[in-house]
Amino acid sequence: MTMHLGRVLRNTVLILLSLLWAVPSWLLLVNAFVPAKEYTGTPHWLPGSFGLFDNFSQAWNEADLGPAMGNSLLYAVVGSLVAVLIATGAAFAVVIMPVRRRVLWFWLIYSGTLLPLQVFLRPLFLSYARFDLYDTQIGMFLVYATISIPFAFFLMRNYATTVPREVVEAARMDGASWWRMFWQIHVPLSKSAMVAAFSFQFVAIWNDLLFGITFSTSDNIRPAIAALSELQGSYSAVGPPVVLAGALLVSLPTLVLFFSAQRFFVNNLKLTR
Repeated sequence: MTMHLGRVLRNTVLILLSLLWAVPSWLLLVNAFVPAKEYTGTPHWLPGSFGLFDNFSQAWNEADLGPAMGNSLLYAVVGSLVAVLIATGAAFAVVIMPVRRRVLWFWLIYSGTLLPLQVFLRPLFLSYARFDLYDTQIGMFLVYATISIPFAFFLMRNYATTVPREVVEAARMDGASWWRMFWQIHVPLSKSAMVAAFSFQFVAIWNDLLFGITFSTSDNIRPAIAALSELQGSYSAVGPPVVLAGALLVSLPTLVLFFSAQRFFVNNLKLTR
């Protein structure tokens, strides 16, 4: 009886959480389909007229989403790759190599995820202004790669702890250097975890607004979410359906990535328990 009641409560909680996610998503989809001229200010709960493609076109042109999405793709791919490679090397050093104070090194790197990102804005802004990195692509690369390292390190370190010690010992007995062990043994074994870490960081960089609006102003530098926020700024001019269509359009790359790498997400979540 107790087990049955617990199962019912668990399923009820899961259903409620699913509804909390599904209802806003449903409203976004339905109202993105509404032609902008027919929107009266009251949210639609059921599909009516079809104006999605016109809303896509208007959002694309008004917010100049083409270059912005190209910038976000560049930042997310390069920033995530650099972060995952550095995090994989750091995890290898902390877990596999005979370093002292492993726990201290872990917390020193991982602590980057414990502070709110807002605390970094002032020192970063002053540094960027001093070294002419403000409103530049290299500046955006640096900040995105840097903020992505701690969480990627957390994932890769958890995976590195699952690598059998026998593999390391056998490689050392065969005379393999640490450099060779990293590239020829550790990286191939860590590919699934690296893909999962890359996916997490890609989504985080793609969805970033804080650094996008703080460190970029030019159309050829700003990321997609920053461009979309400007479309939201012209809310009364374009109408809510256009804004929602723009949000739907911008979210498509992350949805494609998530479903493409879904099994890596699941495997990595098992490792972090």
